[in-house]
Amino acid sequence: MFTGVIFLLLLTRISTKNPDEFGTWSFIFYLVGLFTLMSSLFPFWATRFVARGKEGAVKTGVIANLILALATAAIFVLFVAPIMSTFHVSNAYLFIYLLAALQIVNTYLITIFEGCLRAVKPQAIGFGLLIEEVVKVGLAYVLIVVLNQLLLGAMISLITAAAVQTIFYVWLLKDELRQSIKREYLKEWLRGGSAAHLYNAAGAQLVSLVFYMLVFFSGQGALGYYQAAVTFSTVIGFAFSLAFALYPKMLAQECPADVADSFKTMIMLALPIASITFTMPSSLLTILKVDYAVAYPILMLLTADALIMLVYQFYTQCLMAADTIDIGGKIPLKQLVKSKIFRVFTVPYIQAAVALPSLYFVLTRVVSADPVLSAVYLVAINIIIHAGAFVGLYVSMRKLVSMPFAWTSTAKYAIGAVAAGLVLLVLPQTSTLLATFGKVLIGMAVYAALVYAIDGDARKIVAQIGAEIRSIFLR
Repeated sequence: MFTGVIFLLLLTRISTKNPDEFGTWSFIFYLVGLFTLMSSLFPFWATRFVARGKEGAVKTGVIANLILALATAAIFVLFVAPIMSTFHVSNAYLFIYLLAALQIVNTYLITIFEGCLRAVKPQAIGFGLLIEEVVKVGLAYVLIVVLNQLLLGAMISLITAAAVQTIFYVWLLKDELRQSIKREYLKEWLRGGSAAHLYNAAGAQLVSLVFYMLVFFSGQGALGYYQAAVTFSTVIGFAFSLAFALYPKMLAQECPADVADSFKTMIMLALPIASITFTMPSSLLTILKVDYAVAYPILMLLTADALIMLVYQFYTQCLMAADTIDIGGKIPLKQLVKSKIFRVFTVPYIQAAVALPSLYFVLTRVVSADPVLSAVYLVAINIIIHAGAFVGLYVSMRKLVSMPFAWTSTAKYAIGAVAAGLVLLVLPQTSTLLATFGKVLIGMAVYAALVYAIDGDARKIVAQIGAEIRSIFLR
């Protein structure tokens, strides 16, 4: 969270063309997302194979994803200029957009390495992120502030930091990378797995077309306001890291009894962050630059959307982990179509069928000239669609996979979050970086103290953390 905000501060406070220039910068990564839609084809199945002890799955996945990365980056270089022209992006940014081809390669490699590490060393991904973020911010400060290279410096910082992260992952998996490539795995991933992944990727890209529509009809400024708000709402999704290791444990058929505990801990962290982003949106956006304060309704709506997506992501993880279609190392396509995995992959098509015409109508008939209001309507539509998708999926699958929901504990966390929010509303509104973070810390302290007092699980977690720290120092 902190390194992400620092990096964005370097971009937004130095730029003199906000929010349009920030929108131009953000649009790069929507294009990168379009060209990395196949990046999780092999990692998705590699995670499942590695978690189930299939030897050679790591090396097979890495080599396959590297070949795919190089081919995709080459296609990106060929088509990036026409795409920029279509969306009215100035040719002055062409070199920076071309550099993004290197980030595409990094994305493919990091995705496969993290897919493999998640199955055996999920905590290592956290260290990889830490290394990447420190390198990114340090290098960005030198290039942006000292050498006065704004977007070019930012892009070089991202590419270099991701490359360092990749090297770290190679070192962690060096033993597995010495194993033999298993062509039979690749054959299964391509024959049965690729069809399912292409189906999923195409659906995900259909849903993401809403952002291209936002830029096309409302301009790059609309995306700039949206992305500024996403900077803070995304932090709510960080709570999912507390349930990150659950998926490979379930794949390994350990059937952990702590599924409910993982959900409770995730919600315990998410609710206070949501309370902060909902009650002080203007202050948070102002620390980026005062221009973004008008985007406060976007952040408030994104807070609700982030909570919905957090629960949805947890449930779909449980669904896919419970599916044993590939447990024998085979992925029969006929059975895959009837699987829980395929049902999850179908959801984006339903979402796109509602979102795209709805947003098209709004942007062409209602608010195309107002970038902030355009983004507000986009998020409002997404909230309705995401909530409907979760309810529909849960109703259709509740007999196959139960959703652990600790009502009592969640009520306690909600009480703590509301109390913290009320305190933040009473305190004076802030506009500076230090004052805003100080206010955030006060809100977190109020929440932590109240929840610690009324919830036994919270006290247990604090005790476990203390015991873990003591054991580390003793070792």
